[in-house]
Amino acid sequence: MADAAQAARHVLIAADKFKGSLTAVQVAQRVAAGLRRVAPEVTVESVPVADGGDGTVAAAVAAGFERREAHVTGPLGEPVTAAWALRDGTAVVEMAEASGLQLLPEGEFAPLTATTYGSGEVIAAALDAGARTIVFGVGGSATTDGGAGMLAALGARFLDGSGAPVGPGGGALASLASADLSGLDPRLADVDIVLASDVDNPLIGPKGAPAVYGPQKGASPEDVAELDAALGHYAKVLSESVGSVALEHAEAAGAGAAGGIGYGALVGLGARFRPGIEVMLDVLGFAPALAKATLVITGEGSLDAQTLHGKAPAGVAAAARAAGIEVVAVCGRLALPAEELGRAGIRRAYPLTDVEPDVARCIAEAGPILETVAERIAEDFLR
Repeated sequence: MADAAQAARHVLIAADKFKGSLTAVQVAQRVAAGLRRVAPEVTVESVPVADGGDGTVAAAVAAGFERREAHVTGPLGEPVTAAWALRDGTAVVEMAEASGLQLLPEGEFAPLTATTYGSGEVIAAALDAGARTIVFGVGGSATTDGGAGMLAALGARFLDGSGAPVGPGGGALASLASADLSGLDPRLADVDIVLASDVDNPLIGPKGAPAVYGPQKGASPEDVAELDAALGHYAKVLSESVGSVALEHAEAAGAGAAGGIGYGALVGLGARFRPGIEVMLDVLGFAPALAKATLVITGEGSLDAQTLHGKAPAGVAAAARAAGIEVVAVCGRLALPAEELGRAGIRRAYPLTDVEPDVARCIAEAGPILETVAERIAEDFLR
């Protein structure tokens, strides 16, 4: 590796969070510390990344966006404080900040009643601040309401047969009799809304939001069936209001993201879907940093089959490979063979479990173990 070591003098750390252990910013700090202990002369730059899910706002703030806060409605109807970010007319909104699983009390789920109303309130805050582009990162939701709550917060009306507003959550959509989107905030028409997600599921069906993601939000098989039927009914009622596009969007990539909030964004907000990591690399200024790099270090908590389908490390590796730059990865746990890593553009992966086989200790002591892993990368690629 001598030739590679000679060339690798500007390292770019572009890793996602290690969920439950380290934020993306902390991952970068720990990797940089380990590299500098072995190769103090090497230039190290970091661009913490995210794929649209939880941690997206934190990555934007680390890249120089201004952190803002909005006091909004949480998934259970309780008040919560949601962070979002703004720079030069571009807002980064993370639905998990207002409607995420992270906001639920330990062990408590509300698969039928959790609402995305607060996510709509954060979008309204971005409009109030003059945002002209809104990057709407979706993932980590506690909700399966098809984005109805979000749209209601922005002025849409969803009524039952008696003319009363339907209740919160996806389950209540079974009683939906009429939908009126004419009251949506008119400022939405002048804003570019980008739906940033790492999943491309449709709204309903065997690969839809309730079937695939409902169980992790506490949905029983009966709940899944109820939610799937309710969201299908929701799309049908919306089609009576806005036309066949509502049914077409139900099949679109990203419609099933975050409990169907992707669908609400496509139909009601005129959003355009893009893979979350591609959007975030643009927003975070990854390309200029990549242009200076001779080695890229990416990673996330678990490198597994999901990583290859739109997760941050795969996006970083694809961009680096296109630029002809070598990539290695750090992770807590490695569940991909070397050949699959290679096809993804990752030369080698360094899991924490190579240093500490005890997974519980890897989670509890991820920071110092990651520094040791980074020292090994420096020995292999920078000496």
